[in-house]
Amino acid sequence: MSQSFTADGALAQTDNSQKIRVFVTGGGGNIGSYFARNSAQNFQITLLDRSLDKLREKGLDEFANIVEGDICDIEFLKNAFQNHDVVLHLAGDPSPNATWSSVRDTNISGTYNTFVAAKAAGCSRVIFASSIHAISGYPADVQVKTSDPANPGDLYGVSKVFGEAMARYMAIQEGISAICIRIGAFQPVEKAMDESALSLLDGFVSERDLNHLIECAIRVQNVKFAVVHGLSESRFKRMDITDTRELLGYAPQDSFTKLNPALKALNLDENVQSHSMADEGQKSGIREEVS
Repeated sequence: MSQSFTADGALAQTDNSQKIRVFVTGGGGNIGSYFARNSAQNFQITLLDRSLDKLREKGLDEFANIVEGDICDIEFLKNAFQNHDVVLHLAGDPSPNATWSSVRDTNISGTYNTFVAAKAAGCSRVIFASSIHAISGYPADVQVKTSDPANPGDLYGVSKVFGEAMARYMAIQEGISAICIRIGAFQPVEKAMDESALSLLDGFVSERDLNHLIECAIRVQNVKFAVVHGLSESRFKRMDITDTRELLGYAPQDSFTKLNPALKALNLDENVQSHSMADEGQKSGIREEVS
């Protein structure tokens, strides 16, 4: 855990005293749209997309200021980020099959531009949407901790590892707070309730859980740099979320193993042993000494 974050004070302390101004790149995407609709009462939000029509068609101008632009234009970003506290960087090519030219221009150059422009505009924090693909190169039976080295399984994952490295550089060397969220399979709870969705078992993160995590990352104080994992509270998780809880105060509500009908009937939380003395009502080995 010590390798995955740096802090300047007590952890999981939040600031609710003012309406934080949040600029969202990729605001027309699924995560940005959900954030705008569900967090507009908590933050002053600006959404950026390449097309204003896309934002208007989704009715997002009802919840946020909307701006048209391209993250490949660093001078535009420097001006757009003015008078904002936090940049939530969601923009990029999200395909695991993305080619080098796409991840280079959008995911790598665009991420560089975002961090530098945020620093130039005086923003206090950048929240970078990393991905489970940053560690998907590990064998499927490995639960990855934030302190484990990045291990991307595709070029998309490589671009996310670059973003995490850029975030650490900007935080430690340039003094702007940066939090990277490795996002799992972002889906509505209805998707988890589909019996055919078992492929999401170890990577599921519900819309409301991820949105809660983003809000935690926006509000948390004292965290200078962190890489955290964004998954829901399922019995089996590809990525460990211990640090996410402790650093940001994250408290997920949804569980794939409780939502999915094929797994819910198995009652895995109770029937799968945790290999602790509590499994079968065993007593502590020090009970006599502490009584």
